[in-house]
Amino acid sequence: MEHKPPTAVIESAHGRHTLPLHDTRDFDDADRGFIAALSPCVIKAADGRVVWDNDAYSFLTGPAPTSVHPSLWRQSTLAAKQGLYEVVPGIYQVRGFDISNISFIEGDSGIIVIDPLVSTEVARAALELYRAHRGGDRPVVAVIYTHSHVDHFGGVLGVTSQADVDAGNVAVLAPEGFTAHAVQENVYAGPAMLRRATYMYGSQLARGPQEQVGCGLGQTPSTGEVGLIVPTVDIRATGETHTIDGVEIEFQMAPGTEAPAEMHFYFPQFRALCMAENATHNLHNLLTLRGALVRDPHAWAGYLTEAIDAFADRADVVFASHHWPTWGREHIVEFLSLQRDLYAYLHDQALRLLNQGYTGVEIAEMFQLPPALDQAWHARGYYGSVSHNVKAVYQRYMGWFDGNPGRLWPHPPEALGPRYVEALGGLDRVVEIARAAFDAGDFRWAATLLDHAMFTDQHHAAARELYADTLEQLGYGAENATWRNFFMSGATELRVGNFGTAGQVTSPTLMAQLTPEQVFDGLAIRVNGPRSWDLDIAVDVTFDDVGTNYRLTLRNGVLVQRKTPADPATATVTVKLANKIRLLLVAIGDFASPGLELSGDQEALQSLLAVLEQPDANFDIVTP
Repeated sequence: MEHKPPTAVIESAHGRHTLPLHDTRDFDDADRGFIAALSPCVIKAADGRVVWDNDAYSFLTGPAPTSVHPSLWRQSTLAAKQGLYEVVPGIYQVRGFDISNISFIEGDSGIIVIDPLVSTEVARAALELYRAHRGGDRPVVAVIYTHSHVDHFGGVLGVTSQADVDAGNVAVLAPEGFTAHAVQENVYAGPAMLRRATYMYGSQLARGPQEQVGCGLGQTPSTGEVGLIVPTVDIRATGETHTIDGVEIEFQMAPGTEAPAEMHFYFPQFRALCMAENATHNLHNLLTLRGALVRDPHAWAGYLTEAIDAFADRADVVFASHHWPTWGREHIVEFLSLQRDLYAYLHDQALRLLNQGYTGVEIAEMFQLPPALDQAWHARGYYGSVSHNVKAVYQRYMGWFDGNPGRLWPHPPEALGPRYVEALGGLDRVVEIARAAFDAGDFRWAATLLDHAMFTDQHHAAARELYADTLEQLGYGAENATWRNFFMSGATELRVGNFGTAGQVTSPTLMAQLTPEQVFDGLAIRVNGPRSWDLDIAVDVTFDDVGTNYRLTLRNGVLVQRKTPADPATATVTVKLANKIRLLLVAIGDFASPGLELSGDQEALQSLLAVLEQPDANFDIVTP
């Protein structure tokens, strides 16, 4: 695919930054404790498929090319460093094997694993690298999940097994509510999130100075097997302590921060503090571009203050599930305090401006961080951005509507685009105006015009080509990696067509942890309402593995679940299932599934299944 060079406007903008590129402490910290790298750093699945390739980022050396913001180039260079590192004697990290880090804590005889990455293959490779240099006879005795996002538990089957956990050989610790949040996120809006995540992480883009250079928080997620082992120990309270293999751990709960279930913890014997994903070397997301519930920056800042007060005087190092550690009490306090101030400032000042009547879009344009935060490398917006984070604060408190009645009921894009295009004099005229904006370096206005053009006629060659060129320039100019990936993904799909979605929404071990209620919720959101308006159906479902009967009723396009049969219905069918997973097979019409028993009016069940829709995993984004 042909790439256009950066325009003079972008090159000039890159030269006008005032960031402290002379400050190289992050490079010293990222290299500190280095033991060994994996060479080549290419990890494959059993079938030969590459699930991780860190060597693809070998181009990240030397000064930044003009096609990448110099600040983002610096961050990507740091994040691409890979290998085994000693944090302090007894604590080791493997970095650069995934978007996240895996950590190993040495106990009396075994090891405690913290956050086993996204997938089995990369977690196994990280454990093998650790064992190759720290002794291969130490068994895994515990796994800690810091929080409920997949890059912190998905590779668990690469470091232990369900059998070892069931036998009591391995404990699995996680914050209270972990399992429910971990599986729910992948069920309710999972397909849409994954499609947008493909844009956000640039998963389908080539690696290189004119395409994907990372995602700020790391490089990109691995694409191997995702697994889940349910925790055996739920951490419920701040101050709770556990001793595992001679290692004492003191926990701090931090729910509703970067994840709905999250925790920090401190190791007294190592004087080391793990901050999960609440203090990393970039501004994080209050609302991710892939989509999620809006996070609470006020609570986030509060838990960081609590961590400073509880642990800073006792810690010689703070490490996290992304990026590199920070050593020394003075630096730790500075780092955690600035991270705290970052989220508190975003929250408080966005609310101040909101209460003066400014909308989210207006606040984003006028918002400025104080100099101390603006000049701190770890507060830069490589993953989250000030712009979309203050809009998230507005959304959290005020919702999508900005209060202007003229914006209460706008046309959708496919109706709005043609109206704008007609008002401006037709498609050719819109392209002409957009070309003038492009040449003047006003890429945001050009993108707005060409978005309307695409939703009028996506096959208009000149509009499509200019739109791709415009998004590419916006990508070259972005300091934020996820913005760059969105722009570049849009440009790529305009040029070569829809590239689909990277990865899968679910995995068998993840789906197996769905509660019956969550399974039924998953069915309810697939009901095509208009097609089922006239249906009146009742289906009884019995799960042999939990010994519970549920009655599902479909009326008015709404699937309702009850644990005990409700009022008599027009038709009933009893479905007996060996386990919950069988219901998912039935939902796609697999009536031959082992362990399935049907009785009664099977037409009722078939009528229900007939109005269930499969999600569209590859829906269009940049075109209608």
